[in-house]
Amino acid sequence: MIIYFVCFLLIASVGGALFLNLNPVFGGTATKEQKESYKNYTNYVNGKFINQVPTGMSMSISDLLSMIKDSFSGNKGRNPENKIPVNSIDWNKIKSEANSFTWLGHSAFLISIDNKKLLLDPMLSSVASPVSFVGSKRYKYSEDMSNIIDKMPPIDAVFISHDHYDHLDYQSIVKLKNKVSHFFVPLGVSAHLIRWGVSKERITELNWWDEKEYQGLKIAFTTSRHFSGRSLFDSNTTLWGGWVILGKNTKLYTSGDGGYGPHFKEIGKKYGPFDITLIEGAQYDKRWADIHMMPEQSVQANLDVKGKNMMLMHWGAFTLAYHGWRKPVERAIEASKRDKVNLIAPKIGQTVDLNSELHVPISSWWDF
Repeated sequence: MIIYFVCFLLIASVGGALFLNLNPVFGGTATKEQKESYKNYTNYVNGKFINQVPTGMSMSISDLLSMIKDSFSGNKGRNPENKIPVNSIDWNKIKSEANSFTWLGHSAFLISIDNKKLLLDPMLSSVASPVSFVGSKRYKYSEDMSNIIDKMPPIDAVFISHDHYDHLDYQSIVKLKNKVSHFFVPLGVSAHLIRWGVSKERITELNWWDEKEYQGLKIAFTTSRHFSGRSLFDSNTTLWGGWVILGKNTKLYTSGDGGYGPHFKEIGKKYGPFDITLIEGAQYDKRWADIHMMPEQSVQANLDVKGKNMMLMHWGAFTLAYHGWRKPVERAIEASKRDKVNLIAPKIGQTVDLNSELHVPISSWWDF
């Protein structure tokens, strides 16, 4: 029996290792030369990227036990009971020269600034997981979104905030790679794209506070308070952050994932004010409060970066926490009223004009 058990463990270990190494969904690994270059950065220590401020990443035994309990009993309202009403996408409007953005659910956006077509975190698949049979499934929508990539115009640039599965999706990148001119990614993330068939000449890696000019746009990668990884063995080997995109008349900031911190005021001081901010504020929990903001903190982050208008993101597609799926936007609306922030909450698929008098009446479309 002992021999059988040892053989079973050996076979399982070899099978697991082969699965991790051969399945492309897990991505690639930075080259030896890349890793050597990362050592020059203050946010790279002992082969791992670190946050600017101390950030709690571990949970106590009591936290783990409470999570197990919540996984069985905390399901009320976590998922929509019916199909989410979404807009039929107006492709003619998107292809026009008007500045606009279209929310595609979660943290994915199709943006037009100075007639440049940009994609943010295009996770457009049905499951936020390395395998289809495990992980959070995308909510059901009233419109078919499965062929959305086929309908997109040529994309000038894709921006990735970090390599978690709900932001960097293998299937979406494979479908997009021949439609996209350039990819902007955090340090280390290029290895994933290269393994998936994107040539390294079309990828630019940035560290926090790095800036680039691209087709008339000014681009900056900014710090956030989070973590990275696609398997048990690559945690924090790639960087995470947010993006600043500055056009001729439109200034946009997207936070990426992360907890609240002093970096927001730094970003506002250096690049604000912004015409529109897209700020993470869902999938929160007091047990991981350092790496995901509560909605009230998201509204404060918008004030810190000097956002004129704000939209809450990281919701409307997947259930990755234990709160009700509507709670993030409901809490953010209350906080925005209190703090006099112009929060907009368009439907998924609705194209919003980016102009100086940005106003989208809150329709509470989630109350269906």
